[in-house]
Amino acid sequence: MGMGLGLGMGLGMGLTDTCGSGVAAAQAAAPRILLVIPCFNEEASIGGVLSEIAATGCHYHTLVVDDGSSDATSEVASCRSPVARLAQNLGIGGAVQTGIKYAARQNFDFCVQIDGDGQHDPRAVETLLNAYRKQPANITIGSRFIEHEGFCSTRMRRAGIRLIVLALNSLFSGGRITDPTSGMRLLDRSAIAFFAKVYPTDFPEPISLAWAMRAGLTVSEVPVEMRARETGVSSIDGLKSASYMVRVLGYILLARLVRPR
Repeated sequence: MGMGLGLGMGLGMGLTDTCGSGVAAAQAAAPRILLVIPCFNEEASIGGVLSEIAATGCHYHTLVVDDGSSDATSEVASCRSPVARLAQNLGIGGAVQTGIKYAARQNFDFCVQIDGDGQHDPRAVETLLNAYRKQPANITIGSRFIEHEGFCSTRMRRAGIRLIVLALNSLFSGGRITDPTSGMRLLDRSAIAFFAKVYPTDFPEPISLAWAMRAGLTVSEVPVEMRARETGVSSIDGLKSASYMVRVLGYILLARLVRPR
């Protein structure tokens, strides 16, 4: 894997507003925030995602992790962002951990996962940061279900998510969760350090929460709106949803009994 990245090493002090022009002193004191954008064959959407991030006017660093794409994802993304191009497809867990490892190595204060398919509105990053300012937690999730119960998913998938929610909230302490499969989440330094060492390759969103809470990390949620995918289809629709949920529940039960190495 060739990273070829050159982001700065300055350490942020305190948590101030990262948007707008501001003054030099305020910018120097602002936290350093890395947006990790895992992608697999997202050439049609990644350019728009990066343009939206730039349009927020916020002082975010970005890292696109190209998970072995066979299209022009890296070429499109590299016009607007540093890119970590993986030599082979590792799956969403490996792609996300690549970004988290980079955040740890480069001493970022916060790491925010944003999908490369256009579902996540980059303006919601500030929503996550505002929630952290009010009530810090190691992991802050952008939840689709706090204010939008139905969202845009199948009945089977919603039922499965409810079972995962029940399992996580019953077996672990550290926070009440409504959206364990959300791919939009903010990690603070403690969560970055934890996940840089260990991160699940299978079902990473819900299982990473189980591992984190098992290790004593705290979790909070804030409502966000998610958009329909710009391109592609979900990998866990139809009958795959039932298989996904059953296997996730098994992993959660295992996580309750065994601490991840």
